[in-house]
Amino acid sequence: MKFCSECATPVEFKIPAGDHLPRHICPACETIFYSNPRIIAGCLPIWEDKVLLCRRNIEPRFGYWTLPAGFMENGETTEQAAMRETWEEAEADVEVISLYTHTSIVHVNQLQLFYLAKLRAPSFAPTSESSEVALFSESEIPWDELAFPTVTNALKLFFKERAEGGKFGFHRIDLDRNNPENNRSVTQTESQF
Repeated sequence: MKFCSECATPVEFKIPAGDHLPRHICPACETIFYSNPRIIAGCLPIWEDKVLLCRRNIEPRFGYWTLPAGFMENGETTEQAAMRETWEEAEADVEVISLYTHTSIVHVNQLQLFYLAKLRAPSFAPTSESSEVALFSESEIPWDELAFPTVTNALKLFFKERAEGGKFGFHRIDLDRNNPENNRSVTQTESQF
């Protein structure tokens, strides 16, 4: 950030009084600008024994497969954001079952939430954001072509827990490429799916 969006004065980057982190501050009107993590919400959509994946038609990771997910908008819940993104990326209507993974991606300032969801019907289609959309069994997943570690984590957890009887936990995961010693994964609760 170079200029104040309130008065167009060049901003300074320093720690404001009473704070502990540097912020962009306007020396003229004294507006403080906060930069906070972005929330990504999506679904792990299930139909029978398969999961729905989308081949990305946008950057980053153009051409790679992913679960439908994207940035949350103002005025919606995380569950609404996950369902909207599933529609926008796959034209798939889902029923959300439960929050499944909560991943703090520290090195890129993101929080990613995946919800377990059931497709209401095996109806889906490519969109401007996805060049292909398809259902995959576990053996058909293109593991080497998945777009993000968070997608890989969610899918591996899902197939592992399904094989162990179908009790699905809630998983808190911390990923920090810059400080790998802080990475962790914790399963907190279980629910039947």
